[in-house]
Amino acid sequence: MRIRASVTVLSGALVLSSALVVPATAQAHAGPTTDDDTTITKVVVNGGKDIVLGTSAKKSFTATVTAADPDGIAGGWVALWHGTSFDEQDRDGVLLPAEEGSGLCVAADAQTSTCTVHFTVDPKSDMTKNSYAGTWHAYAIAYGRPSGSVSDGYAGSVHIKRNTTLTADASPEPVAHGRTITVKGTLTRANWETHKYAGLSNVSVKLQFRKSGTSTYKTLKTVTSGSGGAVKATTTATSDGYYRFSYAGTSATDAATSASDFVNVQ
Repeated sequence: MRIRASVTVLSGALVLSSALVVPATAQAHAGPTTDDDTTITKVVVNGGKDIVLGTSAKKSFTATVTAADPDGIAGGWVALWHGTSFDEQDRDGVLLPAEEGSGLCVAADAQTSTCTVHFTVDPKSDMTKNSYAGTWHAYAIAYGRPSGSVSDGYAGSVHIKRNTTLTADASPEPVAHGRTITVKGTLTRANWETHKYAGLSNVSVKLQFRKSGTSTYKTLKTVTSGSGGAVKATTTATSDGYYRFSYAGTSATDAATSASDFVNVQ
């Protein structure tokens, strides 16, 4: 069986899953289908790093598919899809690359090549639902010579995350030794549906301190963000140093660390 995928390409756009027309065999089990000894060995999206989107700035990145065939690789292509499974009725979005057809392929040897495609994602037009944040899977195709090919609906994955911001302000400044220092801040997260940032509540945030003359931050305590993403923590002044807040993030929300605020202890 020789597989060729017919694809409606909307450059860098998020489209309904029905626009990705994939082979029936791939629809059925989503695992790799192969012919003529063509194999996909690796797919990498955005260099293996998370894709973080705010409310307006576009993000450009690449995806690569490395494949092998005894007679060489003629081409390769990658799309990203989101949903609960690869079945068409369970996919709610597909991101397609700018290339119409195969990306640029570079041969490692006579049998193996790596093909690269380019994406540009616009949070204003592509990420229209906050539920799109999280894991996106890579659907990859590689074409062997002269006509064999392979497709895999779960060839790789990437986390597309909502951007976060975090602030910290310590007071009083300066402070007497042994007195209480109060650190306040705000944790916000990009809302792709309103195109604005909103407070992120009920998540754990660490208060960290770096003593003057040292290079390492230590966690003093963990607090929970409140209404509107408000963060507040108190500690005892013992020495000059820098205070900051740190949020670990999730698979759908990016991590954030505030700028540090120096407090002089007298």
